[in-house]
Order: sequence, then C-alpha cells, then structure tokens
Amino acid sequence: MISSGIISTMRLLEMSDSQFPVGNFSFSNGLETASYEKKVHDMDSLRQYVQAASIQSAFSDGIASLHAYRAAAVGDYEAIRRADEEVILCKMNDEARQMMTRMGKKMAELTVHIMDGCRLMDRFLEDIKAGNIAGTYPVAQAIAMHHAGISEEDMFTSQQFGVVNMILGAALRCVRVSHYDTQKIAYDMAPVIASDYEKVKDMTYDDMRAFVPGMDIMASLHEKGNMRMFMN
Repeated sequence: MISSGIISTMRLLEMSDSQFPVGNFSFSNGLETASYEKKVHDMDSLRQYVQAASIQSAFSDGIASLHAYRAAAVGDYEAIRRADEEVILCKMNDEARQMMTRMGKKMAELTVHIMDGCRLMDRFLEDIKAGNIAGTYPVAQAIAMHHAGISEEDMFTSQQFGVVNMILGAALRCVRVSHYDTQKIAYDMAPVIASDYEKVKDMTYDDMRAFVPGMDIMASLHEKGNMRMFMN
C-alpha cells in the first residue's frame, strides 16, 4: 500500500523549501532597511523582528488563507476571491503588495504546471492574468496545498515558516549573525507558530489585523532607498 502520509509530507516539504521557485528569496520583508538603519543588528534584535513579522502574518494572511483553504475544500470559488481581496486590503505598503502578488502568480503558475486537475487554480490564474483579482500568495498556497492533500494545520505551518525563513535567509546576507543564530531562532519559533494557529483558526475577517507600523515604515523606506540587495 502507498502511504498517503509520505506523499503529503513530501509535497509539503517541496512547497515549503526555500528553493521552491516562487521568488521569496528576492524579498527581505523590510529587513534590508532595518539592518541599514541599525534597527536589526544582532541575534536578539533579529529574533524580535522575526516574531513581529510572524505575528503580522498569522493575524492577517494566516486568517485569510485558512478561509481560502476551507473554501477550496468545498469548491467555493467566490469565497476564495473574498479571501484574496482581504489579504491585499491588509497590505499597507506597495512593497508588501508587490511581494504578495508576484509570489502568488508564480505559485499559481507552478501549481497549474505540476499538478493535474486543479480547476480552482486554473480559474484563479486566469483571473490573475485578466486583472480580475490580485492573486495573493497566501490564497494561492491554500488552493495548492489543499489540492496536494496537505492538511490545514500543515498549510498554516508552511506559510508561517516561509515568512520566518525568508527573513532569516536575508539576515545571513545583511545582519551580523551566524547560521547557528538563525537556526536557533527558527527552532524556537515552532511553539509560537503552533500557539498562533490555535488563536487564529476560528477567527473571521473582522479579526484580521496587520498593525506593525515599524515594519511598514522599514518597507516604505526600502522603496525609496539605495539598498538593492533585495527587490523593492
């Protein structure tokens, strides 16, 4: 007998890997400017930045992606479109919107290419190309991971891991930290992410919030700054 657990775990690992070509390595989530401005300069300040980004993601993208996942489970495309709209409305700066839509489109294109019969993603990608929807990454993840047989909890975990891993990967290039430091931060985030899932899993769109102004200021400065290691 074929183990469905192995198959879903393999697909989860594939889509959570930093080498999965959706472009998350191109962005730093404002960290490049935070490092330049000396707001993030060592392991402790990096840990605080990662925790803030994780909270911001869980209580905005996380809530919407859970609704999108459940909509995908019943084939409700209009509910998927609603989730996509709620994600983009929570992005307060152009850089965040650009990151969400570029990665979302790439995720949709990859899903259509590597998965058979994902009609919801076919329609989602058509609407992106037609300009009918924003096409955000958390919603594209939800559609793809549901189709791949990945659980709701694992989808949320992968999404949050992606946020953490994006920042920690960027930190190795622009903050004075070691691989040991970044892996320790990632390891310690596991129970935090588990706790956040329990908090947000039953929340509605009215509960969504993305108020971490320091990070939005860093992203705004990055748009106009001279730093070019990461996309702006």
